[in-house]
Amino acid sequence: MTDNSAQIWRNARLAARADPADVLENAAIVVRDGRIEWFGAEADIPSAFAKSTSHDLEGRIVTPGLVDCHTHLVYAGNRAEEFAMRLEGASYEDIAKRGGGIVSTVRNTRAASEDELFAQSLRRLDALLAEGVTALEIKSGYGLDLVTERKMLRVARRLAAARPVTIATTFLGAHALPPEYAGRADDYIAHVCDEMLPTLAAKGLVDAVDVFCERIAFTLAQAERVFNAASKLNLPVKMHAEQLSLMGGAALAAKHHALSADHLEFLDEAGAIAMREAGTVAVLLPGAFYFIREKQLPPVELLRRHGVPIALATDSNPGTSPSTSLLLMLNMGCTLFRLSVAEVLAGVTRHGAKALGHADVSGQISVGAKADFVAWDIETLAELAYWTGLERCALVVRHGAVTVDKRTKQN
Repeated sequence: MTDNSAQIWRNARLAARADPADVLENAAIVVRDGRIEWFGAEADIPSAFAKSTSHDLEGRIVTPGLVDCHTHLVYAGNRAEEFAMRLEGASYEDIAKRGGGIVSTVRNTRAASEDELFAQSLRRLDALLAEGVTALEIKSGYGLDLVTERKMLRVARRLAAARPVTIATTFLGAHALPPEYAGRADDYIAHVCDEMLPTLAAKGLVDAVDVFCERIAFTLAQAERVFNAASKLNLPVKMHAEQLSLMGGAALAAKHHALSADHLEFLDEAGAIAMREAGTVAVLLPGAFYFIREKQLPPVELLRRHGVPIALATDSNPGTSPSTSLLLMLNMGCTLFRLSVAEVLAGVTRHGAKALGHADVSGQISVGAKADFVAWDIETLAELAYWTGLERCALVVRHGAVTVDKRTKQN
């Protein structure tokens, strides 16, 4: 029996797991109802699909759609002036103490209307999608009050409805201490746990919960209160951990079976072991490392030795990583962190998907998975980490439908 409802994507060089050591020449992908029905050598396409609609990928390398598992994409304004201050010698902590940093973006985001916030954020999202991103996370955390956190999360949901992309939302109310709670961090955490999180979760706006555990943010005890509140609502957790100092945040995140612990420049071996045992992904953020001129490298060898999966993300945000290029993060992951091409590609596909924690995002081309894949104008997968600024994304398919097509421009 012939299946006319399927589509066949032929003539691909298929890297089903984005692995440079596993590229299948003359391959094909069969898609039906937005999912992968079959993939393999083109010569082996099952006869049932003989009359299915066919598309020619013209010998391009095909990978899974890219996953940006850590962004702060929704915010108003920018912090270019703080960038200039850092060039004059001010540290990230100095700027925060002067009322800058996260709090300055909070002021702008509170003042912006929902439509203004949507319009500013849509430009950043479109830049990511043009490079082959098919799924990403968006954190709140620039409101620090119920009204603005709700506004941010609504905008994230609107972005997902406006563009062909999967967006997981993360509530990051515990991002910084708002000015109205100065000197009352415990009171603010109580507000986050008892009022903000339950209200936002009840409105269906929260997919996961994050907390910034650091000297300039919140303590381990305060972070655990947030995690406990999330657990009561059956929400998974994440943590900004060990970015500026070793506080034991990664081990705490692992204790609560966090999807990920992110940044990790000061991670120790105990934290790495705890992450491995919990299945918590290490999300490395080279854009922030580069932008704030950090000197403490994340312990990549430690993560490798203990088998902790490594993801890579843009950390797209106005203060420490104003980047909308996940491909640039591949290059930075290799050059700054000495990750291999195979590691950075896994980091923005299957490991990024694990950190995202979304049921529809697998980060690989496999039977039954959503049909999210990208065809690239490259000769080898290493080029994805090699070039900076050269357009390479030729075609994006998400859930079986073409969402980006630049093939005519290339030919």
